[in-house]
Amino acid sequence: MAAFLRSKCSSVGRTLMGSVGNNLNGGINSSAETVTRPSHCDAISQQIRTFIQMRTNLKVVDNSGAKRVMCIQSLRGKKGARLGDMIIGSVKEAQPRGKVKKGDVVYGVVVRAAMKKGRSDGSEVQFDDNAIVIVNNKGELIGTRVFGPVPHELRKKKHLKILALAEHIV
Repeated sequence: MAAFLRSKCSSVGRTLMGSVGNNLNGGINSSAETVTRPSHCDAISQQIRTFIQMRTNLKVVDNSGAKRVMCIQSLRGKKGARLGDMIIGSVKEAQPRGKVKKGDVVYGVVVRAAMKKGRSDGSEVQFDDNAIVIVNNKGELIGTRVFGPVPHELRKKKHLKILALAEHIV
């Protein structure tokens, strides 16, 4: 059994082997640590939430015609984009008669990000998906509606038109 655990999760296998061989050195405590401490298998099953960077697929939450956009470049900095930042992306999926076609290079504002964002009052905001609203190079919206929740941090980034069209402000 220990060999099977070692092949699947090396850290769990080692702690179980240590508890079997060293009963005098607190083997019971080390097996309890295995239960409370996150193992290597848990890290694999959980998705790490990071910045929006090159080749990140984003959902489009307006009625411009695009469904999915892949990020080409973040206009924020080296690490990537966060809530309210502008990106350049390529449209990967589009609706048949929309304003934006598949293969178009578009600008977008990140309105939902899976990465946690801390607020000044100590709370954190985190969304389930990464989503953008498509804008032109001047920052004006291409679509006329914005679907789903939008954070109020966009007010600091001067994206007031997005907030005015949003269904729900978080």
